[in-house]
Amino acid sequence: MAAVFWILIVLGIFLGDTLIKNRVEKYAQVSGKVQREKQILGGKLLLRRHHNKGAILNLGERKRPLVAVVSVTMTSVLTVVFLFSLGQRGKRLLHLGLSLLLGGSFSNTYDRMKRKYVVDYVSFGVKWEPLRRVVFNISDFCIMIGALLTVLGAA
Repeated sequence: MAAVFWILIVLGIFLGDTLIKNRVEKYAQVSGKVQREKQILGGKLLLRRHHNKGAILNLGERKRPLVAVVSVTMTSVLTVVFLFSLGQRGKRLLHLGLSLLLGGSFSNTYDRMKRKYVVDYVSFGVKWEPLRRVVFNISDFCIMIGALLTVLGAA
């Protein structure tokens, strides 16, 4: 029964982030406001649409097929590790980390395969311009937090 819980987390992240990405894309198409920025949480977060054609911070943008292959390979390996980990009892931190990591990986890999880019849509509303220009999505946060929890939970 516990395995179902972890799988539901993976599916929730994948479906939730994919839904948001689809709404961001649809809004931009309907409104024609591709570069529009909307402040939320008192300006602490900015909603904006960005097409990431590479990996993190657009690295590998000119080698998109390679980035896609690496993404599919890593997600596949992570899926096998996740499935094997479900048989281990008492590893909730590991299971949570792998669930977050896998949900985010599925969503971003799906984007890379379907759209040929990853839709990013949120950034920090800070004064330091280099950080303000970085645009993320929920999957990116899940991947970062999931990787940290996986390392802590594997110990």
